[in-house]
Amino acid sequence: MLNYILKRIFQSFIVVILIIITTFVLMNVIPGNAATAMMGEKTNIHIQERVVKELGLDKPVKERFIDYVKDLSKGDLGKSIVMKRPVKDMIFEVFPNTLKLTATSLIFAWSFGILSGLISARYHNKILDKIFSTISILGISAPTFFIAIILQYFFAFKLKLFPISGFGKLKQLVLPSIVLGWAMAGEISRLLRANLLENMESDFLDLARIKGRKKWAVLIFHTLKISMLPVVTIMILQLASLLGGAMITESIFGIPGIGTLSISALTNRDLPVIQATVLLGSFLIILGNLISDILYFLIDPRIRLR
Repeated sequence: MLNYILKRIFQSFIVVILIIITTFVLMNVIPGNAATAMMGEKTNIHIQERVVKELGLDKPVKERFIDYVKDLSKGDLGKSIVMKRPVKDMIFEVFPNTLKLTATSLIFAWSFGILSGLISARYHNKILDKIFSTISILGISAPTFFIAIILQYFFAFKLKLFPISGFGKLKQLVLPSIVLGWAMAGEISRLLRANLLENMESDFLDLARIKGRKKWAVLIFHTLKISMLPVVTIMILQLASLLGGAMITESIFGIPGIGTLSISALTNRDLPVIQATVLLGSFLIILGNLISDILYFLIDPRIRLR
């Protein structure tokens, strides 16, 4: 087990190095230079020269890459050209807000997704199955901004049950958490429902039925465990993919998080901030894959045997 975990950690480390190299290369193949890309070609030449010096673009590429890696090893993500502040401080300020939104979204997505999948499988082709299947499909197919606008209109504007925007109170997290977690809940529900229906016909469940166990008991204590293997992978990967979905949700609900910071950096062409948020998003995806593989190894004995 330890060898497998160490092997996966080593592979993830190699991928992180490749991402760092790729990010650096992409930031340095912009036509002209980063200063021109941020400020435009019509900006005063003296201002451009000052920004070039601040970014270290007057140095050779090899020297810039070495400095970039050294700064990363120290936790230095550079300085924002627009805000004149360390990027690390800017990320640390807003990242807790994204974590709160992520946590509440995952609680909703995972709990509702599993519950919906169980109910749909238990009442296959009945009215409850059709209701929860429709909710799941709607969450998967409808764009995030559309769901956000609909929920804001009915539950915030019309019924006034929740704030229409803002951040800080638990009540303000309800609508954005549903918006961000609805699609994930739909994916979990559909996948779990399909796996449960397939495994419910397995022969090994006959013993549990012969012992007189009720359908819900057989479904939860026997069928659910083996049906959760592919679902676990989706659930862990969703944790990493939340950063991309959070951009739209945070913007619509006025939440100061990583998504809002990324959009602001893209709008202002603040390349150091863009570079840092890309690295953070990539790292989260790699971490999600690593955790997923380790959990798969612990859950599925067939992988341990191989």
